[in-house]
Amino acid sequence: MDMLKRIFPFSFLEKKDVVTLVVYILLHLAVGVVAGVLIGLLSHLPLVGWLIALVGSLVDLYVLVGIVLSVLDFMNVLK
Repeated sequence: MDMLKRIFPFSFLEKKDVVTLVVYILLHLAVGVVAGVLIGLLSHLPLVGWLIALVGSLVDLYVLVGIVLSVLDFMNVLK
């Protein structure tokens, strides 16, 4: 659990109510959108486009796991 808290620090911040949870989810989505736009622009480079596309997929996966962990932490499923 300590490793998850180090990798996903925003997912384990204190959430008092549903509004705070929605703000954290929107924060994760905003990071994903900004990274997606930047990676989308850079993925057209000839030699490193495939590598940048791979990084974009990893960022999307990070955002998805972060949102899931936020919801699970809010519902007190994680200890």
